[in-house]
Order: sequence, then structure tokens, then C-alpha cells
Amino acid sequence: MKKRITNLMALCTLISFGVTAQIQTPAPSPAGSVYSKVGLTDVTIEYSRPKVKGRKIFGEGSDFLQPYGQLWRAGANAGSKITLSTDATIGGKEVKAGTYMIYMTPGASSFSFKLYSDLTLGGNVKGYDAANEVISVDATATKQSSSTEALTYNISDISADNTSANIELAWADVSVKVPIKVNFDETVMADIAAKTQVRPGNYVAAATYYLATGKDLNKALEWMNLYLAVEGNSKQFWNVHTKAQILAKLGMKKEAIATAEESMNTAKSNEGGDFGYIKRNQDLIAEVKGK
Repeated sequence: MKKRITNLMALCTLISFGVTAQIQTPAPSPAGSVYSKVGLTDVTIEYSRPKVKGRKIFGEGSDFLQPYGQLWRAGANAGSKITLSTDATIGGKEVKAGTYMIYMTPGASSFSFKLYSDLTLGGNVKGYDAANEVISVDATATKQSSSTEALTYNISDISADNTSANIELAWADVSVKVPIKVNFDETVMADIAAKTQVRPGNYVAAATYYLATGKDLNKALEWMNLYLAVEGNSKQFWNVHTKAQILAKLGMKKEAIATAEESMNTAKSNEGGDFGYIKRNQDLIAEVKGK
């Protein structure tokens, strides 16, 4: 009996060692991900990265790994997924917030880019059901000057106003970009309405947003005045400068110059430095006088 228990313990030890002592080697198509915030939208792509390895990737006929006209999982292994934290417009079509599979059909001059709602399909393109297709849009395929060895997704070309970007796939000698647009104005406006009532400091953010987007500048000036009227806030020369900008945009030249001079004088006397606001105010005054 004692011998049986000893043998059983030895067997358990061997099984345990076999489970825990597996050798790890690099995956042929390693996992990858890319994240970016576009406007107020979190955009995340999770995928596996196959490598070229000297193969012909995109082209006409069976000699190519991904022949033109055949549905492709747009990556390797279980395919590629994109997650949007808010609604967005992709390739000109509305897409609700959520997670979707990405599929593509390669072509000589364009790829058909598809989003698919059934995440269980994974890389099994043979089970593709058009009923689960969320969007299908054409995206231009351009030739790259240098080859991309490992398939790479990127969220590129984010616009200066943060309202648009491109979902980009690059592999071998091909780059495909699909435009994505987001709308955050309604969210910001609702935030302004709610939070300026709770925290007066938000008046600055609200006024700055109105100035940047060309909204009601009289309202922006009202908000900035409310904030600067609070004791001590008028010493914040950077916010006084923003008020001067608003006045300038409103065409109130005399008031804009006086406010810029106030900001500049406060900046000059600040022990911690002027953070570039002396020159900013000088430039603004020169601009207003030149009009």
C-alpha cells in the first residue's frame, strides 16, 4: 500500500512537471494591438501579425497568399477586432459603439473593408454570413516604397481638430487606409452645460472650446468674465490672455489691447516666469493694431 501511494505521488509529480514546464517559443504570427483616442472616442484594434517570409502576398491567382477577390480575415489566427467606445462613421457609414471583427477582400486598386458583428466567427471566413455584416466599404490600396514584413495596423493621420483619422493596414508592399470620423461636439456641449454649474473652473474650458470652434463668442466672454471675477483668478495671466483673444475675435480692439496689456504686465511680474505669455500678448496686440 505504501509503495502504491509513493508511485502515485511520483506520477502526480511528473504530470505536474509536464504541465508547468512547457517550452515557450515565439509565435509565427505574434499578437499585436494598437490604441488611439480620436476626439473622445477610444479606438482599439487587436490582431495577429503574419510575416511576409519571402512569399507573394496580394495578387491575381493561386500563386499569392491572399488572392484578389477572396475574403480574408485581415490578419492571422483568430482574425482582427476593432473596438469603438462611441458611435463613429467609418468609410462614410455609421457604426455603433462596440466590438467588431474586421474582414477584407483584396483587390488590385482597392480593398473591400468589412465590419462583422459575430465575434465567434474568428478566422473562419467560410462561415461568413452577410446577415452579420455591419458595413462594407471600398478603400484605396496604395503601393508602399518599402515592404512591411509583419502585418501592421495603425490609427494614423489624426486631424488637427481631432474629428477624423485613418484605420490603416500595411503589409508587404500594400497600404490600405479607411477613414474614420467622430463627433464629440454634442458630448462636450452637454458636459459644459452640466459641469459649469458645479465647478466654476470649467468656465475656462468652456470659453476656450467656444473660442477654438468659433461658437458664440459673446457667451465665451461671459463665461471667462465669470471665472476671472472670482478672487485671485485675475492673476492667472494665461486665462486673461484667452479673454483678450476672445475680445479680438469679437472685433473689440480697444478692450482686447487693454486686456492683453493686463495679461502681459502680470506675466512680467510673475516670479515663476512668463511661460511665453509676454510674447503671445505682444503678438496679439500687434495683430489687433494691424487690422
